[in-house]
Amino acid sequence: MKNSGFIFGALIVLLAGCGEPVKKNNSNKNLAADISLKLEKIAEGLHSPVAAAFSPEGLMLVCEQTGQIRVLENNKLIDKPFLNLESKLVKISGAYDERGLLGIALHPDYASNKKFYVYYSAPSTEKGLDHQSVIAEYKVSTNPMLADAASERILLTIQQPESNHNGGDLKFGPDGYLYIAVGDGGGAGDRHGEKGNGQNLNTLLGKILRIDVNTDQRYGIPSDNPFVGKEAKPEIWAYGLRNPWRFSFDKNSGQLFVADVGQNKFEEVNIIEKGGNYGWKIMEASHCFDPEENCKTEGLILPIAEYEHEEGISITGGFVYHGKELAGLTDKYIFADWTGPVFYLEKKGESWIRGTVSLAAKPSGDLKILSFAQDNNAELYVLTNQEVGPKDTKGAVYKLINP
Repeated sequence: MKNSGFIFGALIVLLAGCGEPVKKNNSNKNLAADISLKLEKIAEGLHSPVAAAFSPEGLMLVCEQTGQIRVLENNKLIDKPFLNLESKLVKISGAYDERGLLGIALHPDYASNKKFYVYYSAPSTEKGLDHQSVIAEYKVSTNPMLADAASERILLTIQQPESNHNGGDLKFGPDGYLYIAVGDGGGAGDRHGEKGNGQNLNTLLGKILRIDVNTDQRYGIPSDNPFVGKEAKPEIWAYGLRNPWRFSFDKNSGQLFVADVGQNKFEEVNIIEKGGNYGWKIMEASHCFDPEENCKTEGLILPIAEYEHEEGISITGGFVYHGKELAGLTDKYIFADWTGPVFYLEKKGESWIRGTVSLAAKPSGDLKILSFAQDNNAELYVLTNQEVGPKDTKGAVYKLINP
């Protein structure tokens, strides 16, 4: 979900805010060599595929924004869905929407306990709010290609004032805890409350959360979460985020990379630290936003990279590559913009430099990059759509291969 989640160009001009730089920006434009890769089509005919996970058996479980989880077995799309959550969702607009089925994560012990977790948008239980984000646990049936729809256990609900900026990604960290990305509640400029949701530690909006699902309760709070025992929500791991759209852990270093969608000028990549404040809405990337000048930056963590809207309008996070098929990508963080450009970041000393990934065999027309996925061999896949909204079945899955 893009600038405001899946945002299209006409909305950009409606989004307020343009800050002055407080530090030389981290765009790192054209400092790294271009890399050439190729797209190999794995599946098509999907409704806006926004997330995917791979089972130990090698099944690719693909979330369609409209509510179904589809199965890819040996690169073949199976007709019968793994799980159908359409009836649980808030009514989704086919033309453009940021709500829906947004994320999936398999339990680290999935092979034995068959548990997985989803993030979806359901009707709100409170008057005056747009919807609620639901994080729920499910189990697989005796058939590995079919979930047990009756096994749902709702862990967490988050009331959402607007339809946009939902975040929606969730993944297990190297520590075995479940991390959840939640947007700032939507609207332009994070205007909810006195200081916005991003800087408010008494709301889960605009945060990265960390919870323990291995408990008899709905979930537990890890004792080393940074705000345990403080005047704050104890689920919070990091804050000051606008719309974190896709995050991942580096399989080697364990670092948590988050792509945060900007307001109307800058897109950013952050490495998340325990208890870190990533600035929104005080800052948009490394630039003052509210106030527009002379903002107080003490204690704020700046992004490792950013780019302006002349290059793209809405960032899509990816993965640090540790596969074996694409030697030129090793240790590079691969990400994209919703409008189609693909980039990488490479660590050089204490800085990150950015390069462009050119893609052969791209389909003709307008390609929207919705998400990335990583298989059991650490090879990368790109989830795309050729429409702004999810109403048509023009979504596809591609594997990144050598040209």
